[in-house]
This record gives sequence, structure tokens and C-alpha cells, in this order.
Amino acid sequence: MPNQLPPLTALRAFDAAARHMSFAQAALELNVTPAALSFQIKSLEEHLGAPLFRRLNRAVELTEAGQALAPGAAEGFQTLATAWHAAKRTQDKQTLTVTAGPAFTAKWLAPRLFEFAQAHPEIELRFAASLQLMDLKRDNVDVAIRFGRDTPDDVYALPLAHEWIMPVMTPVMAKQFPTVESLHHAPIIFDDSITFLGPSLGWSAWFEAMGSPFSPTQGPRFSQADHALDAGLAGAGVVLGRRAMVVKDLDEGRLVAPFPVALSINAGFSFLCLKGMETRPQIAAFKDWILDEIEKVAHITENLTILQVPEK
Repeated sequence: MPNQLPPLTALRAFDAAARHMSFAQAALELNVTPAALSFQIKSLEEHLGAPLFRRLNRAVELTEAGQALAPGAAEGFQTLATAWHAAKRTQDKQTLTVTAGPAFTAKWLAPRLFEFAQAHPEIELRFAASLQLMDLKRDNVDVAIRFGRDTPDDVYALPLAHEWIMPVMTPVMAKQFPTVESLHHAPIIFDDSITFLGPSLGWSAWFEAMGSPFSPTQGPRFSQADHALDAGLAGAGVVLGRRAMVVKDLDEGRLVAPFPVALSINAGFSFLCLKGMETRPQIAAFKDWILDEIEKVAHITENLTILQVPEK
């Protein structure tokens, strides 16, 4: 057959040699002798009918044919490796690897994980706190929890609870600043992690929505939501808290929201996994647990007025 592929072993030897540009290094990677690797490449060249490498004194370089073959060989073996890892993951019923942003991990996941571990001792949880975009096929990640307006089309995406922001503070500070107008004189904490959502969300927008225009500019600024909230919990000031980050502290009384008016965020967290994988036992258990935990604090919004603020 004219289009029959050469032996996979020979292609693998070529791929390693092309990446290292060294027969010796390629042989070391594949755990074979240099003579055995050279034999595989020679057989591949005979199969092609043309040389793939120019053998120099102490180095090798790709011929035109070798340059044509190298990218496809590398991509092919990477695709095979990805598919093999994916196949192995389908057989793993115990390990669950989850990635979420550092703030969500610190303020939402970490305080609740003991309950999940108690309910599912058979599942070994692994976490990667990162905002890096993940390839669920390539990166050995089962579940990604990401914040944004859009979700990829090629994954299973479950939107989580409706997100909003509103001022939260310690009970002690709430007594010191009992009115919206008094907040004009309160120490203000800025969470700069929400600035990407646009100027329609922030302290100025909230005060305007309350009919008490004010644009605070002084106060500590934090690039991470969890750091801003930790400052608020320490009594350093009043902070605009995002729903997912503050509901547990509100529910347990460490923070209060004296002015129950929130601004709706036209974005939210989503539970993401590969399509078809949402029914795997450990992924389904984790998804159901997250939804149950969200429902436990749903009462926080019962008496809350959530305003839709036009984007500017």
C-alpha cells in the first residue's frame, strides 16, 4: 500500500532525535542504545526513500524531508499521549483534580472541603489554585471553576449562583457607620480584581444606585478579592464583597451587610468539565456537593435588592 505508515517505533525514534537534534540524547530518552536508535531511523529513511538527517561530525541536522516530517510527528505523538492520558483517566474512579482561582479556592472551596471529604472519603481531591486557562484534555484536570461572561462551547458548562457585589464590614464597623451617608467617612477598601468588569461596577456605582453620589479614591487597594476581604474581616474598612466570596462569612456573622442593596454582575462562576465526563462518579459527586453548598446560603439573598446597572 503506497500510503501505509512506517513502523511506529521508527517514527518515535525520529521524533526524539528531531527534538533533541542528537541521536545520543534521543537514545537516552527512549532508553535504547544509540546503535538501536540509529537502526530505527535508517529503516525509516529506507521506507521513505530519502535521508531525514544529515550526519555531521558531532551533530545532526534535518534534511528538507526531515523538516517536513518533524512537526507532524511531534503533534501526532502529543495527540497520542493526550488521548492515552484521557483513556487512563476514565478508569480512575477515585482521584478528582480541580482547578479554581486563588480567591475562590481560599474563600469558597477551602473552608468547606472538610464536609466534602467527610461525605466522600473514597475520593482523593487534588487542587490547583490558578487563573491560567486550562486545556481539560491535555492538563489532567477534571473540573475547572472559572469566572467570566462566556463559557467554551466544547465543554460541559454549568453556571453557578447569580453573582453580585455589595458593601460588607464587621459588626463593630457597622455600628460606627449606620447610614449610607456615614459611609462617605468610612475607611474604604478597594478590590481591584473586579475592575475588568467595567466602570459600571464599583464604589461610585453603588453609591449612585443608593441615591448618595460619592466617588471614594483613598484607601488600600488589593489585586486579589480574598486579600481585600481579609482586610475587611480584620476591621480595616468596608469592602465591596462578591457573593461567592462573602456568603459564608455573612452566614456565620463574621461580616454583615447593613445596606441590603447589591449590584448585579453580568458574569459568574461556572463548573466546567469535558462533555460526557459530568456523569463520572467523582465529578458528579463534586458537582452535586457544590450545588448543595450554594443552596445552604441561598437565604442570604432573600431580603436583598439586586439592581441591574447598565454598562457604561
